[in-house]
Amino acid sequence: AALLAAGLDPVESLVSHTATGKGMAIRWILSSRGWRRTDWEAASDRLRERGLLVAGEELALTDAGTALRAEVEEATDRMDTAPYRHLGAEGVERLTELGRGFLFTAASNGAFPSEATGR
Repeated sequence: AALLAAGLDPVESLVSHTATGKGMAIRWILSSRGWRRTDWEAASDRLRERGLLVAGEELALTDAGTALRAEVEEATDRMDTAPYRHLGAEGVERLTELGRGFLFTAASNGAFPSEATGR
């Protein structure tokens, strides 16, 4: 909902997130999500036309793009607070503890391939 409210289609959402430096590797996104390179380039062009990506080949957000992504993240945070409020501080602490254990186990067993992050 936050992405639609920001006027970002699915591929523009992926491009803009990747441009933050926090997204996945482009090659992995394209192969795992079924998008073509031409879809990616067209979305990048649309974001440049809107002044959200810098001109040229570099994948980086403009100040306006950075502001839009911040708005999307803030809206997403607002929309997903109810379960955490319901759990309360102790419940969130326990959930975090369980999540860390799950994350460690998943990561140490190859759940996050390096080609996904490009790292």
